[in-house]
Amino acid sequence: MSKTTFTAETGKYEIVMTRTFDTPREQVFAVYTDPKEIPNWWGPSWLTTTVDKFEARQGGVWRFVQRDKAGNEYGFHGVHHEITVPSRMVRTFEFEGMPGHVLLETVTFEDVGGRTRIVAQSVFQSIEARDGMVQSGAESGATESWDRLNALLSA
Repeated sequence: MSKTTFTAETGKYEIVMTRTFDTPREQVFAVYTDPKEIPNWWGPSWLTTTVDKFEARQGGVWRFVQRDKAGNEYGFHGVHHEITVPSRMVRTFEFEGMPGHVLLETVTFEDVGGRTRIVAQSVFQSIEARDGMVQSGAESGATESWDRLNALLSA
């Protein structure tokens, strides 16, 4: 099984994550963009994710809400700028707990001999915003999300 690679180079505005899944690209893309499946893999397992909106089209909005056992809510939203089935998704991403810190996320789904390599590049408006995301535990959260995605795809 492939591991998630999380790269946040000092002084750069971006985070890049990569992972290869032992599943065909069309299936990975379908699960990644299916509002019924997203709650099964997005975010850490100790939070419950609800898809409030997910319009899989250019200009379509998306919003996810995560809840912990104490009832605290954490919202995330953005706008899809591009969805090219089954190879690419470009969208904005904003954590509602820190309004105004919008990043641009580009996710590519590469066919590698029947397997799928996902590359997710998140570009921030400042190095400070990027560093804040790293310090908030983004690496562990993203890694767990993709571990959960892998388990879902392998089931």
